[in-house]
Amino acid sequence: QVQLVESGGGSVQAGGSLRLSCRASGRTVSTHIMGWFRQAPGKEREFVAAITWDGLNTSYKDSVRGRFTISRDSAENAVSLQMNSLKVEDTAIYYCAARVPLKGTYEYWGQGTQVTVSS
Repeated sequence: QVQLVESGGGSVQAGGSLRLSCRASGRTVSTHIMGWFRQAPGKEREFVAAITWDGLNTSYKDSVRGRFTISRDSAENAVSLQMNSLKVEDTAIYYCAARVPLKGTYEYWGQGTQVTVSS
């Protein structure tokens, strides 16, 4: 079973930065597509960013492109999400997720970490 544990959440003022980390079990980061999702109060969970197992390809939600950067550390089997120029709208619970390359849906999820951005 793949296990994912997020950390790094917290409170920050608008315009500030925060770095989230997701530590995965085994060699998950090097064998799966890793993604970050978020869910704000009263809203549906939405895709934020993803990175391929080799770290060569990334994708982002339009509203975070240029502000957020997803990266991986295969040696530590972890994936990070660097969030800069944070906005109040970024407030949400952020989840780390993983899926095998040939599957279209994410099947492994972390417990989430809270990110709160205040003006």
